[in-house]
Amino acid sequence: MSIHLTARGSHSRRSIFRLAAGGALAAGLPACALPERGPPVPLGRTGEATVLGIPNERFFPFKGVDPMEAEFVAAMDRQLRARGLSTLAELPQLQLLAVSGGGENGAFGAGLLCGWSAEGTRPTFDLVTGISTGALTAPFAFLGSDYDPQLRAVYTETPPERILAKRFLTAALFDDALADNAPLFKTISHYVDDRMLAGIAQAYDAGRLLLIGSTDLDAQVPVIWNVGAIAKSGHPRAADTIRRILLASAAIPGAFPPSMIKVTLGGKTYQEMHVDGGAVAQTFLYPSALTRNRAQRRRTGQPVIEARAFIIRNGRLDPEWATVERRTLGIAGRAIDTMIASAGYNDVIRIYAITQRDGIDYNLAFIGSDFNEVLPSPFDSTYMRALFDYAFQRARRGYDWAKKPPII
Repeated sequence: MSIHLTARGSHSRRSIFRLAAGGALAAGLPACALPERGPPVPLGRTGEATVLGIPNERFFPFKGVDPMEAEFVAAMDRQLRARGLSTLAELPQLQLLAVSGGGENGAFGAGLLCGWSAEGTRPTFDLVTGISTGALTAPFAFLGSDYDPQLRAVYTETPPERILAKRFLTAALFDDALADNAPLFKTISHYVDDRMLAGIAQAYDAGRLLLIGSTDLDAQVPVIWNVGAIAKSGHPRAADTIRRILLASAAIPGAFPPSMIKVTLGGKTYQEMHVDGGAVAQTFLYPSALTRNRAQRRRTGQPVIEARAFIIRNGRLDPEWATVERRTLGIAGRAIDTMIASAGYNDVIRIYAITQRDGIDYNLAFIGSDFNEVLPSPFDSTYMRALFDYAFQRARRGYDWAKKPPII
């Protein structure tokens, strides 16, 4: 859950920096045992390693999009069979959804989806992608309105102690994070149960895709996990792997521990260190190169499948003024907030450019400047319920989707 906080809600990030400062003051204390890890995947061989031995379990877009393209083609073939159709031209308009990171602000996307259901026009999505808090939302969005009660509960009824456990100040020096996300793993495991996995597998059979992004910190590359294929595999470790993927995508570097994922390569076992997908991008729909053929077909007048893309930005897009303390931690915290805000904006612009090239209908939702609640502490339930209701009410009346990012 990549925490994006600015003037109205900077408490969480500043609290993290204060914890780090306290840890630095503890430098004179006796050294504690540092966390150990297994050997990393050898240099340049990340794309060869496997978690469950499933060929299409994940994709590495920096290494090329051919495997991902093959998965999309196979998904369309499954859709044809499931619908009893013979040609791609007969398929209805595809519905695509991307849900961004944003920490506590994930309550916005949850409220919007539930309000959209109440309004009555929410589609069944053929592709759902998620990063960070968006990764936690994505399975519920993928499975449809029947899972709205669970989605609502995650963002309005989950107290902070079911997300994180505080560590001693010395964690800044002697541990892998300032807080422990073991409570979040338990919460994820409660919701990602056998019923949910069966539903994801069934949707995968019908040609729909659920993709979650994390960051391989050793290799410094994004990883896109094919959650539907993993759920469908029937592998005895499929459920645990999906839970850990969601935990990894929501693991704020430095704040939460990374997910250490065991992989095999050449008969040997290694460990990959995965953290918040927001370390690379806060939102993704599909790699630009994936649809190069679509763009070419459109230019030459050949038919393509119509599609609509919905982008939920769990954050604001307008700048927020704040008085910055002339102190190292205050300046650093504000600078990081600014970089995260800018990266999030760049993501929605990048997706807009890709969809315009590909002739895909673009629809953007984000927290408006009229939401003025202040976040008093990390993952505060009152704040999250207010944000959920703010989005719910707007969606129930018919959300006014932006057809382009505000500054374009």
